[in-house]
Amino acid sequence: MPGILSNNLIEGCSIRSTERLTGINRNTIMRLLVLAGQRSERLLDERMRQLSCRRIQCDEIWTFVTKKVRNVRKDDPAEFGDQWIFVALDADTKLIPSFLVGKRSSQNTQDFMLDVRRRIADHRVQLTTDAYIF
Repeated sequence: MPGILSNNLIEGCSIRSTERLTGINRNTIMRLLVLAGQRSERLLDERMRQLSCRRIQCDEIWTFVTKKVRNVRKDDPAEFGDQWIFVALDADTKLIPSFLVGKRSSQNTQDFMLDVRRRIADHRVQLTTDAYIF
């Protein structure tokens, strides 16, 4: 059954449509997604070290959580509204050595770039951005 779940989600089915197709409760599907994310994060942290990347491209992707920033109220959780996905991509292998999801702040940008630095082996790297990163 997990194969059917992942196939539906990979193919772009929503959690609710996956629930209808598989008969598995959406809360169970969500718990499975959280578990997969946690294990992926642990694998990334353990294995993605001393990488031999030579050309790194960094960019960010805008998205929002629950509602766009103009509709966020003062009593909404801090996660609501604009979020950014910071991504580092090895131009040669298409490996993603680092990413960060969070608000577009100087602190998040610095944390992201420091994480990129920690994952690359000690050698010169060509770093390319669109100069839009804080």
